[in-house]
Amino acid sequence: MITVHHLAQSRSLRILWLLEELGLPYEVIRYERDPKTRLAPPELRAIHPLGKSPVIETDGIRLAESGAIVDYLCTRHAPQMMPPQDSAAWAEHLELMHFAEGSVMTPILLNLYVGLLGEAGAPLHPRIQSELTSHFRFMEDSLRPSGHFVLDGLSAADILLSFPAGVVARLGRAGEFPGLAEFAATMAARPAFQRALAAGGGD
Repeated sequence: MITVHHLAQSRSLRILWLLEELGLPYEVIRYERDPKTRLAPPELRAIHPLGKSPVIETDGIRLAESGAIVDYLCTRHAPQMMPPQDSAAWAEHLELMHFAEGSVMTPILLNLYVGLLGEAGAPLHPRIQSELTSHFRFMEDSLRPSGHFVLDGLSAADILLSFPAGVVARLGRAGEFPGLAEFAATMAARPAFQRALAAGGGD
């Protein structure tokens, strides 16, 4: 049994989705955000010093960081969701896995936090929007004709990139990046994704 410490309205939904795709047994411990600050509750610090989610407990270990969790679970239970390490696609897979949790999340988070500053943040918006555009364009251009990243079926990279791809529509930019919008909608329509939504509390 895998225990998932899941924060409401967070990227940890992807871990529940992956577990549903793999058919692995798991239990969810759900944590609610503070209604005023929108931050994770202090109870999560008892699970991990940073007090963030997702965190899984399995095989006698406790593991944080979405990219590390997806890598760990796919390596152990679904190597078919990653290219062979002796293939040319492996390097692209590795890059996109890190890109999903590194490069692209920087302008997404800056857009969120600077937006809370109102007029005080206005001077930063042009640069943030420029960075969002370049990162979304890189993702759009990385999609294969099959509508997936790296492989022509569901991959570990697809799981991680589903969140930034979904941000495109939430920012009202689906028309600029139709491939990403279609990818996000297709992933969200998968039965395993819908089961993960229910397991995580519907958000």
